[in-house]
Amino acid sequence: MTSATITSKGQITIPAQVREAMHLSAGDRIEFIEVEPGRYEFIASTRSVTEPKGMFGKTAKIVSIEEMNSAIATRGAAAR
Repeated sequence: MTSATITSKGQITIPAQVREAMHLSAGDRIEFIEVEPGRYEFIASTRSVTEPKGMFGKTAKIVSIEEMNSAIATRGAAAR
């Protein structure tokens, strides 16, 4: 098991073995995700926003920008 110590400023050093496995380097960002109360996982947030493209297959319905804007305006008006 790999471990780290928290400093008085609340910082930790991610062990080299973990950084290498996650392909992390200086300046990369990570996100902490609560998976259940008191338990967190962290993931590298260094991926491109387009990387998940195609993850869910093709869309069943193609929506135009105008339809999206109309839906946003309708929901925004309903929220007031």
